[in-house]
Amino acid sequence: MSELITHSAAKLAELLAASEVSSTEVTQAHLDRIAAVDGDVNAFLHVNTDEALAVAADVDKARAAGEELHALAGVPIAIKDLIVTVGQPTTAGSKMLEGWMSPYDATVIKKIRAARMPMLGKTNLDEFAMGSSTEHSAFGPTRNPWDLERIPGGSGGGSAAAVSAFEAPLALGTDTGGSIRQPAAVTGSVGVKPTYGGVSRYGAIAMASSLDQIGPVTRTVLDAALLHEVIGGHDPADSTSLTDPVGALVEAARSGDVRGMRIGVIKELQGEGYSAGVQARFDEALELLRGAGADVVEVSCPNFKYALGAYYLVMPSEASSNLAKYDGVRYGHRVLPEDGSLTIERVMGATRAAGFGDEVKRRIILGTYALSAGYYDAYYGSAQKVRTLVQRDFAAAFETADVLISPTAPTTAFKLGEKLDDPMAMYLNDVATIPANLAGVPGISVPGGLADGLPVGIQFLAPAREDARLYRAGAGLENLLEATWGGPLLAQAPALGGVK
Repeated sequence: MSELITHSAAKLAELLAASEVSSTEVTQAHLDRIAAVDGDVNAFLHVNTDEALAVAADVDKARAAGEELHALAGVPIAIKDLIVTVGQPTTAGSKMLEGWMSPYDATVIKKIRAARMPMLGKTNLDEFAMGSSTEHSAFGPTRNPWDLERIPGGSGGGSAAAVSAFEAPLALGTDTGGSIRQPAAVTGSVGVKPTYGGVSRYGAIAMASSLDQIGPVTRTVLDAALLHEVIGGHDPADSTSLTDPVGALVEAARSGDVRGMRIGVIKELQGEGYSAGVQARFDEALELLRGAGADVVEVSCPNFKYALGAYYLVMPSEASSNLAKYDGVRYGHRVLPEDGSLTIERVMGATRAAGFGDEVKRRIILGTYALSAGYYDAYYGSAQKVRTLVQRDFAAAFETADVLISPTAPTTAFKLGEKLDDPMAMYLNDVATIPANLAGVPGISVPGGLADGLPVGIQFLAPAREDARLYRAGAGLENLLEATWGGPLLAQAPALGGVK
């Protein structure tokens, strides 16, 4: 195993810039790691070997010629298979799109290509991003590198597992209700949900358009800031894209100074329902922040207790609309009825029955019901009113705090299959992450230590457009914890992430 795969993206960038190592060597080391361990982890649905090595060779040639390159040029990255990419399949983890090749690149992929970062491949996910465990993929579950019998979180468990297992130094994910932050928490990685509209969604296969957001999955807060600055910024192709500049995210991450920062502990996102180990790591993090000069205060967000219910009406309603186009007629999977009747209705019914998994069907049915005549106001309309109340809670909390803090997930990673037959228990994994998506505010999860040998995540939330605060607070806690541990949390992983 090459030592190169253990370096942060920032360290790799330094080595590449100094010509102490080539991008070809770095990329090949990660491809070798994927070949060695991904049969156990199943983080990747497609490995992009030829193109990745070609981009790496091109970067090496350009650097040798003295060309000015982006700081992350030559640093490899993995892409969640919900983001369309020319030259690689984009399946959304579903039989409905198995083998589908996009004719265009997502905006974030164009930016990755412009930075000349080799793409290692596409990572596994819950089908159409619907799930909290990456067990709902049509192509098999991803396993947590810390314990191969446990889930890596979801829906973006493939990206988080790839980073945690040292198969990729960087990855892209999408976060609709916590699908970047919750996998980061249970795999010991860093995950960021930017402000809604801060990163273009153009080319991300939509589940819930008012909630979805692309963001970084990395091993350090600085790495996340570096990647965020690559993918962020205004995009005319996305009607919800903010016109704000990306901001000095890397500068904030390099600072990590929490002295005088007002950190609000969310009363409703701790205590009952959170495991003892998670609560203990959270309390320890608060003490470290106080000791570093932060002003830690308690804030109340009383409407957060309704956020989970509101989310599971808004999200499936939007999903049922967004997934209506997968009908077996226009593109994608097609199944013909067994009785030979080729009406559009029968072809659509046979295709959707075979092409969608149980969780996708469950959410489509729930969303269609919530939007149906006679129920729209009672369900979807009421959920949107709760969404407004959650936004008001955030606004009030940010009057007394610069950032808010909570555990990222109420428990550590549970065992594969443990909650598959209990959708409500599965949905509760997102109780701490969902409010940020309803309000459009940014959030970051940083490793907070171990409970019973498994990673715990600590979440910071900031006001919309104030993503830099996340990086300052996240880096501050990361520095404090790593000083306590004597190094990064992933360095403590058994056999470098539980795989050999």
